[in-house]
Amino acid sequence: MIKVGIIGATGYAGGELVRLLTGHKEAEIVWYGSKSYIDKKYADIYRNMFEVVEDSCLNDNMEELAKKADVIFTATPQGFLASVMSEEILSETKIIDLSADYRLKDVSVYEKWYGIEHKSPQFLEEAVYGLCEVNREKVKGARLIANPGCYTTCSILTAYPLAKEGIIDMNTLIIDAKSGTSGAGRGAKLSNLYCEVNENIKAYGVATHRHTPEIEEQLSYASGEETVINFTPHLVPMNRGILATEYASLKKEVTYEEVKAIYDHYYKEETFVRVLEKDVCPETKWVEGSNYADINFKLDLRTNRIIMMGAIDNLVKGAAGQAVQNMNIMFGLEESEGLKLVPMFP
Repeated sequence: MIKVGIIGATGYAGGELVRLLTGHKEAEIVWYGSKSYIDKKYADIYRNMFEVVEDSCLNDNMEELAKKADVIFTATPQGFLASVMSEEILSETKIIDLSADYRLKDVSVYEKWYGIEHKSPQFLEEAVYGLCEVNREKVKGARLIANPGCYTTCSILTAYPLAKEGIIDMNTLIIDAKSGTSGAGRGAKLSNLYCEVNENIKAYGVATHRHTPEIEEQLSYASGEETVINFTPHLVPMNRGILATEYASLKKEVTYEEVKAIYDHYYKEETFVRVLEKDVCPETKWVEGSNYADINFKLDLRTNRIIMMGAIDNLVKGAAGQAVQNMNIMFGLEESEGLKLVPMFP
């Protein structure tokens, strides 16, 4: 059994990790870390875990945990892992970080967009960006995984095949994305109160959202050219889900069949990416509670553009599910172990 520790186990992503790992045949959670709830029973915080999890929460002592766990998931705010990371910890265990601390290779970009100093930039080069469908081979031998963000997972997977094949003009790419409120975390915030969110939709982080450079960096690798995008996220009154609608100019004339063949080439063998049938648009409802990414596209020959669409559950494929998928790859397990979840409906 793989011994698993979770730091940040009482946040939404941490809670989703617990839900997924309790159904994992090869994993055992040995540490429920939560600085806010030390010594409190985990099932008293998340009542859905009553008679499922009997353990109490522990602290966030990474040095101690590294000696007990084969892998540590850090579902923590930006800056935490970077502030405590050491070679000693990495020599004892593997780490899958759900924050942004090791996603961006350029420390100056991280510090600009996140507004904090990076405390351990020496590990940036080693960290593997854990987008499983793109970096699977690198993930296999990694000690440190930078688990992608939720908006970025959806946005990158949706455009990746066309960026890789040079079909779209990367500097015309516009991404309009919408997320449920769980993407903002479990902390109490005025803007996330029921009366603020219900019966409302709003853009936020316009031209400044911190996932922008992450999407640009990864699509630059894919396309082989520097990519600059417009990315606008929106908050919608639902618990889970991300829908990304992406627009780009075509570099050449293509048919539906040619574009479909490109998507199928990249994703036909992927368990968790579903390329939908013609004219079927992705919906968050059809991926909710699952690790699937649903993707499709529509050619707009009138404007010489293509419209790409993707939907994921932000807490599963966009966070905890992808993290478990990375763990499975790292330890040579069946990639779908613990993740064979049919989307919930209604």
